[in-house]
Amino acid sequence: MLRGLDISDMLIIDRLELNFQPGLNVLTGETGAGKSILLDSLGFVLGWRGRADLVRRGADQGSVTASFDLPDDHPAHAVLAEAGLPGGDELILRRINTADGRKTAWVNDQRCSGEALRKLSETLVELHGQHDDRGLLNPRGHQTILDTFAGLDKARAACRTAWTTRARAAKALTAAEAVVAAIREEEEFLRHAVGELDALAPEPGEEATLDVRRRAMQGAEKIRSDVIRAYEILGGQGAESALGEALRWLDGAADQADGALEGPMAALSRAMMELDEATTGIATALEGLSFDPTDLEDTEERLFAIRAMARKHDILPDALADFGTTLRNKLAALDAGDADVADLRSALAAAETAYSERAARLTKARVAAAKRLDKEVSAELAPLKMERAVFETQITADTPGPDGVDAVAFTVATNPGAPSGPLNKIASGGELSRFLLALKVCLTKSQSGLTMIFDEIDRGVGGATADAVGRRLAALASEGQVLVVTHSPQVAALGAHHWRVEKRVAAGMTTSTVTALPAPQRVDEIARMLSGDTITEEARGAARALLAG
Repeated sequence: MLRGLDISDMLIIDRLELNFQPGLNVLTGETGAGKSILLDSLGFVLGWRGRADLVRRGADQGSVTASFDLPDDHPAHAVLAEAGLPGGDELILRRINTADGRKTAWVNDQRCSGEALRKLSETLVELHGQHDDRGLLNPRGHQTILDTFAGLDKARAACRTAWTTRARAAKALTAAEAVVAAIREEEEFLRHAVGELDALAPEPGEEATLDVRRRAMQGAEKIRSDVIRAYEILGGQGAESALGEALRWLDGAADQADGALEGPMAALSRAMMELDEATTGIATALEGLSFDPTDLEDTEERLFAIRAMARKHDILPDALADFGTTLRNKLAALDAGDADVADLRSALAAAETAYSERAARLTKARVAAAKRLDKEVSAELAPLKMERAVFETQITADTPGPDGVDAVAFTVATNPGAPSGPLNKIASGGELSRFLLALKVCLTKSQSGLTMIFDEIDRGVGGATADAVGRRLAALASEGQVLVVTHSPQVAALGAHHWRVEKRVAAGMTTSTVTALPAPQRVDEIARMLSGDTITEEARGAARALLAG
């Protein structure tokens, strides 16, 4: 139960302290007095997303503190424990908003996130805003309302998980089929190209090696005859023979030359040694220049084959080996593709079966819940002066989606014998408010410890109907706490506690204040709601009658 609400420097509120009570708490005041600001401030401390410009002009920061009483069995205890926040029989939420937009929150004096506040708020407060009936008019929201009533959160989550699994399986199958189809379009090319590459079997660096070898053999062919001629000239029948002959002649004459031939003979000996070394080197070179002519033909044939294959595939010769590996992998993928596709089809079929089962469970649960909801809403409509209205939840087949295969729509017949139809075409504004009140009551019956807040739930109704709405709110509040922002004197008169919200201007500054009204002032406030600015004795009398009723 909401016990206290302290607001500082929020919009046109300077400083405000409110102490709420069990039962029906009503807030009244002129339009624009600041009633909605109270709800904005409460929503802020509860972590709800709302307007950004909350800080009062000229203030450095605004703050809101809300205190709640928590009985031992209140569901907020579980949220606090899960978030690692301190608990107890009193819950104090505090949140500040600086002028530059930074927000900080505390739960029982421990810092927490806005998300933690929002999770707590789901167990603390249920708010009906002024425009919630617009959501009631949109059939897209009816399924969520029905699922909330039936407590189908887990079943709905399971269906969404199955839908996601099915979607992923379908996507994987489509992708695999596309890959296989793309490869199959070039299968003939792949097999032919792989056959050619396998036959050629090129190796990285082979083209450069073959080119060097070819150039060497071509060069050897041109110079080998010249080298042979030189070898013959220097060899046994050439210079070597002549030098040897000359050295023998000189050696025979040396004894009679008195040493004059020793120098020339030594020079010739050295020349013979150098000539022998040169001849040996030339012979070695000739061995390197010797090749089989067919080797050149074979080398050129393979070199040209490798280069032609590279040109054919528009790649470098050294990339042919890796290119062949790539093509072989594609063929392997194609050969394995059919098996992969078959596996993925099986996976998709299993996912579709699982989704269909979960969707069918949702449909069955919704059909059963729709009957209960129709019965409970009808019971709630009777005390709201709509005892003859017929509320029916229709469930029809819809396109499969994350939340199942059902389209849910609330239909009504407001007059006996009249055909039922969509809410937005059959119900008036006042009837919509009462339908929404009935639904809110049905949806929150199973939630204990909630403070229910209604912002102008009585719009569009008056007289006896407004009195009926007020009495239903009072009955609802007898089991807990209800806060109502209202312009209806009939509803206000039924409140157990009454606050007046009014706007004041002092020293050029506009502020909103909230005053708890004792019995005499309640008479004047309800009289104002009945008659306007000029309060007559007749209006006071009518107000007293409403309060006495």
